[in-house]
Amino acid sequence: MAAGDVLGVGVSALVAFQRALSTTGHNIANVNTEGYSRQRVELVQRNPSFVGAGFVGNGVQVLTTERVFDQFLINQVRSSTTTSRRLETFHDFASQIDRLLGDPQAGLQPAIDDFFGSLQQLSDFPSAVPVRQAVLGSAEGLVARFETLSRQILSVKDGADLLLNSTVSQVNGIAGALAEINERIISFRGLGQGATPNDLLDQRDELLRQLSEKVAVTTLEQDDGSINVFIGNGQNLVVGNRANSLAVTRNPFDASLLEVAFVTGGTSVNITSGLSGGVLGGILQFRGQVLEPALNELGRLAIGVADTVNDQHQLGQDLLGNLGGLFFNDLATISPDALASNTNAVTTDVVVSVAVSDVSALTTSDYRLDFDGANYNIRRLSDNVTVATVAAAGFPQAIAIPGEGLSLNLTGTSISAGDSYLIRPTRAGAGDLALAIATPEAIAAAAPIRTAAALANSGAALISQGSVDAPAPPSPALQNTVSITFTGPNTFDVFDVTAGVPLAVGVAYSSGANISFNGWTAQISGTPATGDVFTVESNVGGVGDNRNSLLLAGLTAQKILQNGTASYQETYSQLVSTVGVNTNQAQIARTAQENVLEQAVAARNAVSGVNLDEEAANLVRFQQAYQAAAQVISITRSIFDSLLAAVSR
Repeated sequence: MAAGDVLGVGVSALVAFQRALSTTGHNIANVNTEGYSRQRVELVQRNPSFVGAGFVGNGVQVLTTERVFDQFLINQVRSSTTTSRRLETFHDFASQIDRLLGDPQAGLQPAIDDFFGSLQQLSDFPSAVPVRQAVLGSAEGLVARFETLSRQILSVKDGADLLLNSTVSQVNGIAGALAEINERIISFRGLGQGATPNDLLDQRDELLRQLSEKVAVTTLEQDDGSINVFIGNGQNLVVGNRANSLAVTRNPFDASLLEVAFVTGGTSVNITSGLSGGVLGGILQFRGQVLEPALNELGRLAIGVADTVNDQHQLGQDLLGNLGGLFFNDLATISPDALASNTNAVTTDVVVSVAVSDVSALTTSDYRLDFDGANYNIRRLSDNVTVATVAAAGFPQAIAIPGEGLSLNLTGTSISAGDSYLIRPTRAGAGDLALAIATPEAIAAAAPIRTAAALANSGAALISQGSVDAPAPPSPALQNTVSITFTGPNTFDVFDVTAGVPLAVGVAYSSGANISFNGWTAQISGTPATGDVFTVESNVGGVGDNRNSLLLAGLTAQKILQNGTASYQETYSQLVSTVGVNTNQAQIARTAQENVLEQAVAARNAVSGVNLDEEAANLVRFQQAYQAAAQVISITRSIFDSLLAAVSR
């Protein structure tokens, strides 16, 4: 441009302010576009020309169209988004379990109270068939409530699985879009000789924000303008213009348990434990902190109720005079699961069966059995502690797990180093509970023995009603007639009349001391006389006896579970409380995080958002500047026309 070129100066101004007007219009057009960052035109003076007496300006030029953003604020929005979505997802699912367990009508507590209340009523009317029928009805209600809760919790799990599947698909879609936009950014930067394609950068940031809703991500910008995206334990979901993918896989032990794998180059790596944040993180947190513990605790409670009621029921006598049988099915032997890994050697045929040996010691944890070639190592998964290490000793092999209330039995012919089994002692308990008793007459409300003192006794001694000793089932000789004959004031003999054999001779007498034979225990107190006789015999015709129904009803108040520290109701209340606390904490954290997210978005918008008032002012300002530049050109043209007219004269 020649020095003092007024027309060139005017044209440069027209071009610059046209760009400014266009950029302002672009901002206004995208005022509601999610993730859009406002843009502004950077203007600089053209280099001046030296004219001898000094430098003369040559107008203006557009340096760049700048994207107004703050990367720290963008990262903060992304981080707040992933945390907010994790808490939202966790709370949404946890609140469903909380409502199921805590419902005052549909929860388990009313069913437990109703069952043991009916047993208490039976103790008042032990021979009444309608009362016995009510006991069966309440027992069926308890079984149905356990099954219903288990099924409903599993239906919540199904909902979480559906969301996990759809979220993984969405992650893959976003990853593909990010790879594509990376490629376009690289291409546009090449065409623009390093200039940044602002709108593409906004679109990429919005995709990253959407991805952070699904799972926590980290990013690393490259020299060519592309961004690499990492998830989990550093797996590269997007590298430049190439996207890897996630896949939903099945747990190697339990095909119903969905997990997430990272797929690249034809290989698949399980990254479930490394995922956090977003919807995926919320689902996995819900499964680990609420869903699986709730199922295990319900199962433990069902096993506890079944085992203890069965034990006491078998120590009683039914309305027909028979010893009591199982009231519920024997969950101690049918409920526990031991699942072989699908990665075990093809030659492995060992089957692991699990039995509950001590309900009181039973925990809600799952366990893992690993074979290292020489030893079986059993690890408690709730705290990752090895609870037993047992040397391999052929098959079959029994393995006791001290302090855990479990025993294992390994049968088969072959096992290989590296083989493993997942042990779930309580998971299926609630769903497997069933009623074993079929008729009201079969309820064992009476005690199977009774005691008596001979009418001819001359001493002042008395014998207690007697009780049946655990464990169940009782001794086969329990109902034999046994005589206790005092051979002196301080000694007695015990004789099994039914079997015709002496059980003890010359036993020292101590008032109130326990006397135990054939699976029963009684006490004789007071001062006996020589020749006094007491008998323990079958409770024939004892239809009005309520001793065993009282013991059955009394189970509800006993500290049976958690190493003898909690009753049935206390155990269930703790479960409801734990789920409720987790849900409430998630709600509080969710509300707080939503506020944090709103503040982060507001801070980002304060910098990058489009302000229509400001843009309207810019329109007026740039319009006036554009009109002024046009006036410069108009005046220049008038001057040029005048010069031409003067020359042509």
